[in-house]
Amino acid sequence: MGESAKITLVWDGKERRTFNGPQQSIGLANFIQENIRPIVREWEIFAETLKPASNDMTPRALRNHIHQILEFIINDIRSSQTRAEQVRKSHGEKEKGPAPSAAETHAALRLAGGFDIDQMVSEWRALRASVVKLWSASNIKMTNADVIDLTRFNESIDQELAESVSHYTKKSNFSKDLFMGVLGHDIGAPLNAISMCAQLLLNIGSIGMPQTLSEGQRMLASQIFESASRISKIVSDLLEAARARFGAGLPIIRSPMDMAFIGRKLVDEMRVAHPKHSILFAISGDAKGEWDKARIGQVFSNLIGNALQYGFKDTPINVTVKGMAEEVILSVHNEGVPISPEKIETLFDSFHRAVTTEEETDPTQINLGLGLYITKDIIVSHGGTIGVTSSEENGTTFTARFPRIHKGEVGLIGMVKNLLQ
Repeated sequence: MGESAKITLVWDGKERRTFNGPQQSIGLANFIQENIRPIVREWEIFAETLKPASNDMTPRALRNHIHQILEFIINDIRSSQTRAEQVRKSHGEKEKGPAPSAAETHAALRLAGGFDIDQMVSEWRALRASVVKLWSASNIKMTNADVIDLTRFNESIDQELAESVSHYTKKSNFSKDLFMGVLGHDIGAPLNAISMCAQLLLNIGSIGMPQTLSEGQRMLASQIFESASRISKIVSDLLEAARARFGAGLPIIRSPMDMAFIGRKLVDEMRVAHPKHSILFAISGDAKGEWDKARIGQVFSNLIGNALQYGFKDTPINVTVKGMAEEVILSVHNEGVPISPEKIETLFDSFHRAVTTEEETDPTQINLGLGLYITKDIIVSHGGTIGVTSSEENGTTFTARFPRIHKGEVGLIGMVKNLLQ
């Protein structure tokens, strides 16, 4: 094998491992096999830096199938391969056995352990870099065979990485579907039953049955109905947020509509629900366009509801719809305690919100802070934008801008028109 040289692996500016390596050429598969322990140790050290998931993991959990992964790579490099097989592998078309591979098992365990997909991918990059660096340092004279080995090694890493990412994504999507299924059916169905029963109790006198509930019983039935309605709203918000956050996005069904009409309808509903509050509504310009009526109604409801929750009780809420040449602008203004700049930065993130004094003293008033997150997703799905300004002098104003035609559709529509002309 020839004379030996000291090889030191440096990671993050620190010397991690020094060991002897040959000065003359050695095949990459043999090199990996002879240096399993330091390679595995480097994998473990790097995995330990992937916080916070690695905080409470044992060394064995951090290593997580790296021995099997390296064994696959060694065998793959040593196996014969035709040019056609190489092309199929590069296209991700290599046949895979029915059993989960080491890379897939690794992905499942990393997902269960709380690693995000970027962290998992970074492990593969680190493995590639450390092996190539060590082996290159040991090979002073690299031959054509070494170049072929290096190519085969990169092919193996790419194949394992692709399997790992694919399996992680499938497992993640399954978790999303399970979460939404439990929310939508397993929780939603009994919740609807509770709500219907409470409503039936409240309507006993009006459906021809003798009045049998005392005032105290009616109060309890009313509280059950209101609580069930509040939970139902939370479940609905969670389902909407899950669709947006897990990448599916909120479904948007466009049709011709008048935003002023929807705004007036929602303002009237809010006035009935909150008779002690003053809600003013102003319209200017043409407010017609193609949007999703139900989703636009959600935007009005969430923004007005937010203004009612955080605005001073004795000041009016101003809702304005303004039609411009290429867009319609919705603004909702309230007077209240201003939102601090640091809170504005995360205001539209899920599970971030301001907390009122009333909510701090009454746990039943607390919501999950998903309203503005869902609102922003609806607006962005329409190709629009939303922003907020807040100060003691001018109050708080949320401004949403809706293009009459989605910018992504303009080019397509123009292209089709040009083809037809």
